[in-house]
Amino acid sequence: MSFDTDVLISGAGAAGLTLAIDLARRGVSFRLIEQSAQPFGGSRGKGIQPRTMEIFEDLGFVDRVAAAGGPYPPLCQYRPDGTHQMSLLTEADVSPSPAEPYAAPLMLPQFATEAVMRERLAELGHYPCFGTRLVGFEQDGDGEGDGEDEGEGEGEGGGAGRGEGVTARVEREGGASVIRARFLVGTDGGRSFVRHALAIDFPGETLGVRAIVADVRLEGLDRVAWHRFQLVSPRTQVMICPLAGTDLFQVQAPVALDGEIDLSPAGLTALIGERTGRGDIIVRSVSWSSVYTMNARLADRYRVGRVFIAGDAAHVHPPTGGQGLNTSVQDAYNLGWKLAAVLAGAPEALLDSYEAERRPIASDMLRLSTRLLGEAKQGTMRRDREARQIDLGYRGSSLSVPGSVGGTVLAGDRAPDAPCRGQAGQRTRLFMLFQGPHWTLLGYEARDRPPAIAGVRIVTVGAGHELVDDGGHIAEAYGIEAGQWVLVRPDGYIAGILSSDGLEPQLSRYLAHTMPFRPAERLEKS
Repeated sequence: MSFDTDVLISGAGAAGLTLAIDLARRGVSFRLIEQSAQPFGGSRGKGIQPRTMEIFEDLGFVDRVAAAGGPYPPLCQYRPDGTHQMSLLTEADVSPSPAEPYAAPLMLPQFATEAVMRERLAELGHYPCFGTRLVGFEQDGDGEGDGEDEGEGEGEGGGAGRGEGVTARVEREGGASVIRARFLVGTDGGRSFVRHALAIDFPGETLGVRAIVADVRLEGLDRVAWHRFQLVSPRTQVMICPLAGTDLFQVQAPVALDGEIDLSPAGLTALIGERTGRGDIIVRSVSWSSVYTMNARLADRYRVGRVFIAGDAAHVHPPTGGQGLNTSVQDAYNLGWKLAAVLAGAPEALLDSYEAERRPIASDMLRLSTRLLGEAKQGTMRRDREARQIDLGYRGSSLSVPGSVGGTVLAGDRAPDAPCRGQAGQRTRLFMLFQGPHWTLLGYEARDRPPAIAGVRIVTVGAGHELVDDGGHIAEAYGIEAGQWVLVRPDGYIAGILSSDGLEPQLSRYLAHTMPFRPAERLEKS
């Protein structure tokens, strides 16, 4: 049967947009649909962590995001006696380093982040289809699992190579249609239709906290701090944060577990007055608001046959720590290059590594955000290095070459950045060399350069080589010895640290499982 597209993406939030941008730059055909008639308009995921900033650099829009947002303000905590205390959310000594160019999180409301992402996608010639709802799908061939409107269907089956494609039924104003795709990815949020349709279990717990979040225009507070009022107990606190890049404030507050909440300007003004003891803070307008119950849940599976879930469809969590949008972006970033490789001819077993790598990350993220919620209930707000996601990696992955050990990094670790100089005299960085859809093979003071391999950028470092490590930053960040090679995946993680002895056979064996051609044949032809 013919296909209308290679990948159908259901859900045009941060995860869906990341996947779309990555596929677009790789030349993979896709359709991005979103059931809402217009883009999401709230600030919900307002923190962009340093690791996500690195991803946005690779995808080509980090400076645009930085220009639209700003740093987190200090926290101003008001005491019952009328005094207040100023503090920082992160450690005072957080600053960029040669290996970690983005040190602190950036604040940017989610609606603004997604607007930048849509602009980047448009530059690549693609647009989300709003007002288009996925109402059912079936996998054909050997793939099992059907999806219907009620969320019923077979949830078993899947695995590499199962099924030839997915037939999806969508509805929009003007009627229904059918889309044939090789793969379907559900990035459709915590109430995911795709997850329900596949009958994937979503175990976890309700955390006993109900809260409001609202984007408002108000008067009576300055914009130099994140204001936190906790005059009686954490249950009656209210936090009011100026949203960088806008004239809005985000209001957050726990509320009763049941009952109606007045989210009008008058209602929010009254709530703020009750919890602050002040009558001068006046909400003038509300641009977006939500009441939600906090949960921590993780999908049992991320894949059934040729259908995947990513982002909030796979994990939901409390908002503490600014983890959700970032984890969702990184899900899609992990999946994108693997889908592209398989569509180009790489073994479908490569797709099994998506769940194997990303589900443990989400499990740890849920524990972190739940712990931070517990601390917030006790009046503590802090964001340590773990929240910045720089140290996340895949050391135990099947894609990490066993025994790959450098002096500083291991296979599965994030590949550090490092400033250096090109032999022609211009300053550059490793991240600039990694940027793009390719793999990178970095040789340190290597004697022999291997033959060219399609899809792999080979770069050598040292005297007489194309890169000069005149600041010693590459040597410090990687700790590798002369003659060693670092193979960096398309998503910026170290696949392996290889020796010059037997380099070509090692590369051939490894890339045969991850590339859309037989590397051994290419090496021989070279």
